[in-house]
Amino acid sequence: MQQAIRKIAATSALMMGAAFFAAPASAAGSPDSGIYAGDWLVRLRAIEIAPDARGNGTLGAIGADVNNAIVPEVDFTYMATNNIGVELILGTSRNQVTSNIGALGGVGVLPPTLLLQYHFNNAGKVRPYVGAGINYTLFYNNGLHAGGQSVSIDNHSWGPALQFGIDFQVTKKIFVNADIKKIWMHTDASMGGTSLGTLHIDPLVVGLGVGMKF
Repeated sequence: MQQAIRKIAATSALMMGAAFFAAPASAAGSPDSGIYAGDWLVRLRAIEIAPDARGNGTLGAIGADVNNAIVPEVDFTYMATNNIGVELILGTSRNQVTSNIGALGGVGVLPPTLLLQYHFNNAGKVRPYVGAGINYTLFYNNGLHAGGQSVSIDNHSWGPALQFGIDFQVTKKIFVNADIKKIWMHTDASMGGTSLGTLHIDPLVVGLGVGMKF
């Protein structure tokens, strides 16, 4: 929890710094400032995925955990109205699973997320937004093992997602973005047909990047 708080605080500082540099530009004004119905926004971010992992059953007993990962992420937002947008987020990561009996190997995670957003101050240079939606996670290239035996996992997971972010417009088309998401995902594990329990991953995802309005 303390690590998550530090990540949020660091991202907030980045947001405030970006707002400081964006503020002088807002005074100039422009008929092309802001976002409006029919606009497309495309963002490319560097994100840190910080799982809040916990397991039950055998996974809980051995202290199963999931490491952090830093990867690229791309998203596409369509503005249905001046304030309401629909965003599809795409990215993938390779995460290592650890435990108090040693490393358990890695697994690929592909978690496309669809969010309904509300954008504040749509005509301004500094535009906060909030979002809520659903996440589908595909687990692939499973390399998990324990005691020389392969660990099987469920390949699919569904869960909710929440989001808070800010766009800082720097030109008519280009903006800087800071974003925080909480995503709920999980998988059941078994070995030799025997259940090992459920591993809840539930990462906090902190991102910083750039975007373009079309």
